[in-house]
Amino acid sequence: MCTTAAQAGAVDKLKAFIAATHSAQANFTQVVQDQNGKRMQSASGVMQFQRPGKFRWTYQKPYEQIIVGDGVKFWLYDKDLNQVTVKKLDAALGSSPAALLAGSNEIERGFVLKEAGNRDGLEWLQAKPKGQDSSFEAVYMGFDAEAGLVAMELGDTFGHKTVLRFSSMQRNPKLPAQQFQFTPPAGADIVSD
Repeated sequence: MCTTAAQAGAVDKLKAFIAATHSAQANFTQVVQDQNGKRMQSASGVMQFQRPGKFRWTYQKPYEQIIVGDGVKFWLYDKDLNQVTVKKLDAALGSSPAALLAGSNEIERGFVLKEAGNRDGLEWLQAKPKGQDSSFEAVYMGFDAEAGLVAMELGDTFGHKTVLRFSSMQRNPKLPAQQFQFTPPAGADIVSD
């Protein structure tokens, strides 16, 4: 039986999104809430990814941070601290939200996928990491009728929830290769795992 994107469940929409979206760019807002739903922090910026394994999250407010996956390494630059953290990409991604977006098409290798119903006009999917090394217990992804990714919610092991909302999503834009390269600024402290 063939289903259209509008009738498909969230698992099918994720697979359609992954199959049809090799690169993307979107604005995002990120809110972290405590166990009681109280806002602990918020941020915003621009997210870009290109499969497989390349991504860039540029946080513009309230603090400037850049997170880059170059296909081999994971870089996190905190401008205020003038500090760069670098890890092997595999170790940093393991079962992280970035892996869901920028990873290969074999998403079910790292996550157990399950339908999570309709809420806020979106079709929701639950992705539970199979590995024990994830800092997230579950990731929820919300898709619109056109199988566009609109929101992600991440529940961590401390009972906190991170809510990401995407807007102005462009699918398959031509992104310059240097967007996914990172050179630590002169004088920055470099911390590696």
